[in-house]
Amino acid sequence: MASQQALAIVDLYKEWSGKLSMNGDMSLDELRVLFDDWGELSSEPADVEFHEATLAGISGVWATPKGADKSRVVICCHGGGFSVGSSKSHKKMYGHLAKAVGCPTLTLDYNRAPENPHPGIVEEAVAVYAQLLEQGFKPENIATTGDSAGGNLCTTMILYARQKGYPLPACCAPLSPWYDMEGTGESLVTNADKDALVGGDLLAGMVAAFLGESGSAKDPLANPLYADVKGFPPTLIQVGEYEGLLDDSRRFYEQAKAAGVDVELQVFPEMQHVFQFMAGNAPEADDAIQKLADFMKPRLGLS
Repeated sequence: MASQQALAIVDLYKEWSGKLSMNGDMSLDELRVLFDDWGELSSEPADVEFHEATLAGISGVWATPKGADKSRVVICCHGGGFSVGSSKSHKKMYGHLAKAVGCPTLTLDYNRAPENPHPGIVEEAVAVYAQLLEQGFKPENIATTGDSAGGNLCTTMILYARQKGYPLPACCAPLSPWYDMEGTGESLVTNADKDALVGGDLLAGMVAAFLGESGSAKDPLANPLYADVKGFPPTLIQVGEYEGLLDDSRRFYEQAKAAGVDVELQVFPEMQHVFQFMAGNAPEADDAIQKLADFMKPRLGLS
């Protein structure tokens, strides 16, 4: 049974759903302000310093825990349908991850859709990755992670990096990933009464903004369910049992497993979309963050 603390995300999502229903004409700027409140679910991670930086022309926020191994880095791709969300909403969650892993995280503030439709966002993420390599970070000392749309991006940036001829990072950890731009997952129907946030109508608008006029919902760099993932790095997928996007994770897991990828799927009972936001405040989120760290540390060469 979900903890009492874990109900905070349900309350927030229901509050948002109510506001979206009452304000159907909410502007994009208003939506972005609303979704930045995601960060309020996370506690402030102790002994973690945050500072802003720009790599390859893309802004981001470093989270560096006390005693960190600065030769390693986790690239973090924030969620929000590629249209909302930011380092402001996500930096505390990824600060908790930095502390658990013992190395800095870098949360990217990529230019969002619709101003920057596909493939602009994945191009920016790979440009940052290339910049880190140029700065001397070894690929085996870099991990990627991301939530929701960022779970898509932390996956597709590896596919695009491979296409560009870059060496691949050590591992990948998508959280509640949104992969299917066609919205064909059965769990969108079966979990419709359990998921407090994600539904078909919300996704449809975000798909249109992300793909723009010329993007394809079958493009593997937008929808990795169409990708050839043979040779993909070790991957850990985390998802909540109550998510409408649960089948996105299940299908990518099966696809990766069939391709011989070292892949694991962790489904957390009764959890909502990106429940890891409650890091420091809910035991389920803390457990998930620790499992992410347990996965990443040996692959990054951290004890």
